[in-house]
Amino acid sequence: MRIAALSDIHSNVFALAAVIRDAKGRGVELMLNLGDICYGPIAPRATYDLLNEHDFVTISGNQDRQIHEATGKELEANPTMRFVSEDLGPAPISWLKSLPFDRQLDDEIYLCHGSPTDDTAYLLENVESGHARLRSDPEIVALLGGQRSGVILCGHTHTARTVALSTGQVVVNPGSVGLPAYTDDEPVVHSMESFSRHAAYSMLERGVSGWTIQNILVPYDDRKAAAAAKNQGREDWACFLTTGRGLKQP
Repeated sequence: MRIAALSDIHSNVFALAAVIRDAKGRGVELMLNLGDICYGPIAPRATYDLLNEHDFVTISGNQDRQIHEATGKELEANPTMRFVSEDLGPAPISWLKSLPFDRQLDDEIYLCHGSPTDDTAYLLENVESGHARLRSDPEIVALLGGQRSGVILCGHTHTARTVALSTGQVVVNPGSVGLPAYTDDEPVVHSMESFSRHAAYSMLERGVSGWTIQNILVPYDDRKAAAAAKNQGREDWACFLTTGRGLKQP
């Protein structure tokens, strides 16, 4: 069975459509969605509608949770969150609320967004320097918190990586479908960068000798996504989408 792992769509329906088309063309039979689906200044409701036209196994991301937990004060303070909430409407928000934190797909494959215990944790990267640095093997194993599945699928950092551990496990982050870079101030000011405008996902296939894993980059019309972001006053997102680079840090 060929499996596609997707994460961090962030309302980018244009990128999502390209990834689904590419995955179907490669004979993918099972599609997994690791969360952070609808938050973003592009097309939240259209993203939700497109997802529901296909059969995805889906878990929640931290910003899916933040959408359905948003208070009136938070909506007032965050124009993008207000746009997302208004564009989605009640039914999609209820669906986001119903999504599980993680998922044990089978005896071998486990899905989480950040780490097995925290949807905001960076499982594979340390960002204390302001940019992503791969964690040591013992750090990653500790953050797994005893999760022993052979294949760990995670997202959240928008950074495509496949990391083999001393435990014999492999951790796969498919990168981001819809947002190839960002700059954030938590836990410190840092940028996550793919240096590419492509939509990213991973394909996994079990063979006699183990798993074949591909991190795949798909071209799409990022100008449409950037125009939608600009329309919501998010010039920063337009930059992320068209360059794959974060903002210059102070």
